[in-house]
Amino acid sequence: MAEITYDDFLKVDIRVGRVTRAEPFPEARKPAIKLWVDFGAELGEKKTSAQITVHYAPDGLIGKQVMAVVNFPPRQIGKFMSEVLVLGVSDATNGIVLLSPDLEVPLGGRMH
Repeated sequence: MAEITYDDFLKVDIRVGRVTRAEPFPEARKPAIKLWVDFGAELGEKKTSAQITVHYAPDGLIGKQVMAVVNFPPRQIGKFMSEVLVLGVSDATNGIVLLSPDLEVPLGGRMH
C-alpha cells in the first residue's frame, strides 16, 4: 500500500456519532441496516447503510457510539441516500465489527 502524508490523512474527516435510529434494509443487494447517526450540533444527524448484519441487529445499535467518515459525497444505495461511511473491521469470518471509542466521548469529536 502506498504511503500517504499527514496532510493526506487530515483530508479524511472521521468523527464520532451516536446511532439514534436503525432499521432493516431488505431492499439492499447485500444484507444491511439503515442507520441514523447524530454527530452533534456542528454536523447534526446523518444517515447511512451498513453491511453489519452478522454481528448487529437494529435494536441493539440504538445509543451506540460509532466512528464514521463524514466528508465523502452522498451515495445513492437503492432508494436510500447514504451520507456518511461508518467504519468497521472484518473478523475471521468476514463479518464487520464496528469501530467505536471504548469510553464515552463528545458527539462530533474528530479522530486525531
